[in-house]
Amino acid sequence: MPREGHYINRSNWLRAAVLGANDGIVSSASLLVGVSAAGMAHGNVLLTGLAGLTAGALSMAAGEYVSVSAQADVELADLERERVALIEDPDYELSELAEGLENRGVESDLALEVAAQMTDHDALGAHAREELGMFGLAGQADPLQAAGASAVAFALGGGLPLLAALLGPSGVRGLSVALVAMLALVMLGAGGAHLGGAPKWPAIRRVVFWGGLAMAVTAGVGHLFGAIG
Repeated sequence: MPREGHYINRSNWLRAAVLGANDGIVSSASLLVGVSAAGMAHGNVLLTGLAGLTAGALSMAAGEYVSVSAQADVELADLERERVALIEDPDYELSELAEGLENRGVESDLALEVAAQMTDHDALGAHAREELGMFGLAGQADPLQAAGASAVAFALGGGLPLLAALLGPSGVRGLSVALVAMLALVMLGAGGAHLGGAPKWPAIRRVVFWGGLAMAVTAGVGHLFGAIG
């Protein structure tokens, strides 16, 4: 019998990578389309794009590290409170665990018996799962892993529109950036869904719609300021 294929163990780094790549594509392409629409010289467009790419990758890495670290701090603090409670009032904690099992459909007497066995096996782990919704430290995101995945994905995603700005025909450089960005978003949506075992078309529609909207708004702003200038 074939084993079930689950993808939830990928969710931490995959979320950071998809977020980084999406942000890289959209922010870099929007920036390039905007300054191109404003009539900025080609060399300045490339310099602006490179600066945005560098700053964005570093910002994504710092943001992911800080946010994931803050989440880990909260989880560890909750675990410590639960550890103290198990020492100070084990009877209450046992009844609390049994009550939680009852609420999930287990009969009262059986719930108390199961709760006692779970407590004997791993009291803190049982309460972390049942009360806090935490499934062990192995499921927690690694701040460095999330930061690295996000920064690398941002750089790779943002590098595609920048490459299009570098190589695209001078008359339609903004259009070239937009087309490459939209193609990259399609690939990102499909690839992220495939890695997560999710349907591809909803993911593609999401990233294409919001990415296209961001580029359209930025191009409009660029045209406006170009006309004023």
